[in-house]
Amino acid sequence: MLSPLAHAGRASRHPRRMLLTALLALCLAPLPLAAQTTPDDMPAVDELPVEDVQTFAEVFERIKRAYVEDVDDRTLLRNAMRGMLGELDPHSAYLDREEFESLRESTQGEFGGVGIEVGMQDGQLTIIAPIDDTPASRAGLQSRDVILRIDDTPTESLSLQEAVTLMRGEPGSDITITILRRGEESPRRVTITREIIRTESVKHELLEEGFGYLRVSQFQSRTGEQVVEALGELAADVPLDGLVLDLRNNPGGVLQAAVDVADAFLEEGLIVYTEGRLPDTEMRFSAKRETAAPDVPLVVLINGGSASAAEIVAGALQDQRRAVVMGTESFGKGSVQQIMPLGNGEGLKLTTALYFTPEGRSIQAQGIEPDVDVVRGRLEVAEGQDIGVREADLEGHLRSREAPRERSEMSERLREDYQLAEALNLLKALNVVGQRTRRD
Repeated sequence: MLSPLAHAGRASRHPRRMLLTALLALCLAPLPLAAQTTPDDMPAVDELPVEDVQTFAEVFERIKRAYVEDVDDRTLLRNAMRGMLGELDPHSAYLDREEFESLRESTQGEFGGVGIEVGMQDGQLTIIAPIDDTPASRAGLQSRDVILRIDDTPTESLSLQEAVTLMRGEPGSDITITILRRGEESPRRVTITREIIRTESVKHELLEEGFGYLRVSQFQSRTGEQVVEALGELAADVPLDGLVLDLRNNPGGVLQAAVDVADAFLEEGLIVYTEGRLPDTEMRFSAKRETAAPDVPLVVLINGGSASAAEIVAGALQDQRRAVVMGTESFGKGSVQQIMPLGNGEGLKLTTALYFTPEGRSIQAQGIEPDVDVVRGRLEVAEGQDIGVREADLEGHLRSREAPRERSEMSERLREDYQLAEALNLLKALNVVGQRTRRD
């Protein structure tokens, strides 16, 4: 026996009244007893408006009858569901099997593509951040670049998931992305060769003796563990006098990883909490006493490409007075998306809650404001700036009884990165103040 929907899919001489009947029956029928919930379990759901359901069915019928090309029922229903979710906010989406698998791959840290995180901003496909050491970052794509075309396809008609699918592909294949950068009048075309994107989310090095640099490019399932391991390696020979935690152009990722990273620097206190309509969307995450680096002076670098989980970490360390946040205002993505599998192997990505910092600040559309504003730039010594005469340059000067100090040359990373150089200077100042306070 055919269901009403299956019967409605057959050609008929009559208007698609069976589809209307089926939609009304499905939408207006009461929930089965097992699926019903009490008012304490979830908010009350308003009754669906009959007229709007009838209008939906009428639109469905007219498309089937009059559209220039034949469209099957499955495609129309999928498109309706995509539109229903896509109009909620830029991050909710209907995921088919391929998109569902693509999302799973990206959270595990390996996928084929160009290496950028994108989102919808003011109705435009916008780069949130390029991922470190990927074709996109090497091609010079930047946070807040607007993507106008992907190859020959205009992005204005694409959903976020459709755009992501177009940008992913076989390693070795080329893709041409047309972008518009802020401050520029004409678009630029960038051709990029796709690669297998294997992202290591944590990198570290010593900037100078005693001063470490920890870069987190995105938050994956093992990022928290990797941060703890990196901290141990940085402090293996000499205790750290200061650390720069670089979260610039970090598009976010796994919530628990963000909590673990913040917990590596906090001994107690709230890290983040969420608020939503359902009880299971209201969560609170606090620091545990076991902490990898509880006392190291800390500067956190952020910029307009720092989003979501990166903003959680920066906001927690800022509110807990654990770090000085430096750079420029962050992206402002403070919403929680749950991945909900469906029975047909597809799924939903649905915004269900908002993030709040320990002091109750909403990140959504607000972002994190740095304690110290420092724009990005390049540090250069002015010509002739260092040609003055010193005592040591005078002929016949008395020599010190101590061995001459070695002058440390500025590393290329610091010379190219003004924000990082300023973060290191601040750490040195904090270290000096700390030493004098301990002596006093």
